Amino acid sequence: MPTVHNRESEMMRTNRPTELDLDEDMMAAAAQAKAWPFEEARKIIKRYENSGFPDVVLFETGYGPSGLPHIGTFGEVARTSMVRHAFRVLTGDSVKTKILCFSDDMDGLRKVPTNLPNQEMLQEHLGKPLSRIPDPFSNEYPSFGAANNARLRVFLDRFGFDYEFASATDYYTQGRFDEALLRMLAVYDDVMKIILPTLGEERRQTYSPFLPVCKRTGKVLQVPMIARDAEAGTITYLDPETGEAVETGVTGGQVKCQWKADWALRWFALGVDYEMAGKDLIDSVTLSSKVCRALGGRAPEGFNYELFLDENGQKISKSKGNGLTINDWLAYASEESLSLYMFQKPKTAKKLYFDVIPKAVDEYYTFLSAYQRQDWKNRLGNPVWHMHDGNPPNIENPVPFAMLLNLVSASNAENSDVLWGYISRYAPGVTQQTHPELDELVGYAIRYFNDFVKPNKVFRAADPVEREALAAFDQKLAELPDDADGSMIQDALLDVAREIERYQDLKKTSPQGGPGVSVAVFQMLYQVLLGQERGPRFGSFVALYGIRETRALIAKALADQLTRD
Repeated sequence: MPTVHNRESEMMRTNRPTELDLDEDMMAAAAQAKAWPFEEARKIIKRYENSGFPDVVLFETGYGPSGLPHIGTFGEVARTSMVRHAFRVLTGDSVKTKILCFSDDMDGLRKVPTNLPNQEMLQEHLGKPLSRIPDPFSNEYPSFGAANNARLRVFLDRFGFDYEFASATDYYTQGRFDEALLRMLAVYDDVMKIILPTLGEERRQTYSPFLPVCKRTGKVLQVPMIARDAEAGTITYLDPETGEAVETGVTGGQVKCQWKADWALRWFALGVDYEMAGKDLIDSVTLSSKVCRALGGRAPEGFNYELFLDENGQKISKSKGNGLTINDWLAYASEESLSLYMFQKPKTAKKLYFDVIPKAVDEYYTFLSAYQRQDWKNRLGNPVWHMHDGNPPNIENPVPFAMLLNLVSASNAENSDVLWGYISRYAPGVTQQTHPELDELVGYAIRYFNDFVKPNKVFRAADPVEREALAAFDQKLAELPDDADGSMIQDALLDVAREIERYQDLKKTSPQGGPGVSVAVFQMLYQVLLGQERGPRFGSFVALYGIRETRALIAKALADQLTRD
């Protein structure tokens, strides 16, 4: 994988597309597959069913580098890559494809994100293109835009995405958009008729699809045009500070377009075939599509995904810095768990905060384990097939992440060696060397527990009924062999709970025909013994932690030591 360089003007390619194993049975199953990437890929096939495919089918994602890259940015590239892979499979990999990650780094900085350093310096450069504002983080990059572009590319490279990176500044200044800009000038009136009805009265008086870059100040200006010459390729505006009439060309980076017009310009100039966007941009997609048609182009296929929400149910915003950053997630879980979260239910609004991480981790390994046993129909509906370009690894994880968290909680482990002592006893032959992925999870579990679980642990004292139940559980555990497995331990605990009226569930039936067991008993065990509201299957946890160790924990609870500690 190439090194990411500091020069923002480079367009770079990471990995080449993976080679596809076009198994005959897999191809037959793909033709009927209902997973959303296949449904999206079929839109592109239908797009060219009459005309035939172009030399390259172009997928695009956009990035606004005014704030730090966030998970939503990554999500677009991950999901677009999944659609591209599905398209390659459906077409037998007979059509060249490319993903272009396009950075809008020529946008003027309208406000300073609160989560950035050097606020005063950035404030001095308000209005200038992001690519012409000094790097607020260090002197490593030539501009603010370049610094954030590099952050995005480093992360995308880490995931091994096959993409080309493109800078709006490069495309405007190097003439890549010149022909399209002249076309925009030629159909200026048509574009205005599309956009003006969507604006308020005051904004209509000042709107223009062109934003000139002031030669005097370097700022991107939002000013009305007082004259334009399509034949000469020029526009004229009044300098808002001096009142002077200024004529400037629309090519060579002398202007950029307002973002909705800019989006359409890009689609038209590059021939973009597919681009997805957030639900909050539905109206913008509609408007840009109309402008693209006015230019003489065809808007790309795509769909509108739902937004990610922070812990308060608010939309994640790069300028606010709320919700999770890319590095936040990867401090506590693997890249694969993040990719899974992106795949699942893209049209459903989802909370994206730290408490969703453990479930995503365990679901990934559950899907991975199931894949090896599935036929092609079910494999193509399995997220891991889409995440790993049709070649998911064969990895078994003997200890779920949620159970590791409870093990850290019960053992008060501060390092991985302590946890591996329990794991090796629970699963003989499983070591850090044989299961390096599990070793990573151990490190994640310790970090996640210390940062999010431990500060919120609240042990409660058992009431008289619960104390009797705990004593009965202890006695039952004492009767079991030390090497009892999780199922044997779970059954033993259920046998005890069935005899306690509080924990009987009359809606359920036990194997003996009596009442079943309420989940309340396991909630009690986690609250009293671990200071948590819930956890994984308790019998499996005891098998991992140890029967003797669990009995010692019960003894502490009965002696009220846990609540005092």
